[in-house]
Amino acid sequence: MDYTLCFNIGLVILGFVLLIKGGDFLVDGAVAIARRAHLSPMVIGLTIVGFGTSAPELLVSMQAALAGSPGIAVGNVVGSNIANVALILGVTAIIRVCSTSRQTLAIDTPFMIASSIAFVAVAMCGTIGRIAGAVGVLALVAFICWQVINSRKNNQESDDDAEAPMALWKALMLVVVSIAALSYGADWLIEGARGIATKMGVSERIIGLTVIAVGTSLPELFASIMAARKGETDMAIGNVIGSITFNILSVIGISAIICPITGTNEGFLFDYLVMLFLEVLLWIFLFTNRKLEHWEGYALLLIYISYIAYTTI
Repeated sequence: MDYTLCFNIGLVILGFVLLIKGGDFLVDGAVAIARRAHLSPMVIGLTIVGFGTSAPELLVSMQAALAGSPGIAVGNVVGSNIANVALILGVTAIIRVCSTSRQTLAIDTPFMIASSIAFVAVAMCGTIGRIAGAVGVLALVAFICWQVINSRKNNQESDDDAEAPMALWKALMLVVVSIAALSYGADWLIEGARGIATKMGVSERIIGLTVIAVGTSLPELFASIMAARKGETDMAIGNVIGSITFNILSVIGISAIICPITGTNEGFLFDYLVMLFLEVLLWIFLFTNRKLEHWEGYALLLIYISYIAYTTI
């Protein structure tokens, strides 16, 4: 018996279990927090869920900056944002039509697009310095504060005890544990799948294109899928918009504060354009009846597959 292969299969199975249950419990905890704090599920998706599932990108980019390779932060963020829109929302919309609110169309999505345009404009100058990074972080803090204040103002009529049977401390603990489960689940699934692929003689290139590329997006993917399955489609979209906004303003911002990011105008132009195109396309799709239809999900997924094929062949 090949114990190494069995171990890797076990990691894959355990990783999937953690991802599924982590996404499931994350939605439950996030909805309870939203009701207790008089916040909309969209705001929770933009903040707690979106930022929590983006923690791996933040850690990777910070480590890259500290290691003297700040340019990795750019590829990490841009690649993640492309996957967030095309892969994650594509798959989520295929599973279930995702509806959203007027605020998402009028404020949240335009803010995400504006943040991305500002990021690309600065990046094309060649260097993202500490001042630009600090401005990005401050802009994110201001946006979050506005979101929380506005949401509480519009949700004051909700009744805590009737609508939120879960205690606040339990909901917070559930969210923290769920985010950890998503992170570990993704890591174990990637490690197990890499081991199995290597054992079967699959090349490192193919492993990178499939296991690693998809694996790093699994926390956001499962969080959005479980939110959609529970009928919280606004939270699923908020998760993606929040993750992209967090990546642009916080991940890049903090990385730039640690170490100015140089060479941001070298080799990234096509990826920048794809990212901006997908964000604008998402806004256009949502603008039609405030929904992301099944066919639009298939279109996004097809774009992602085409992008991966073009950049690797």
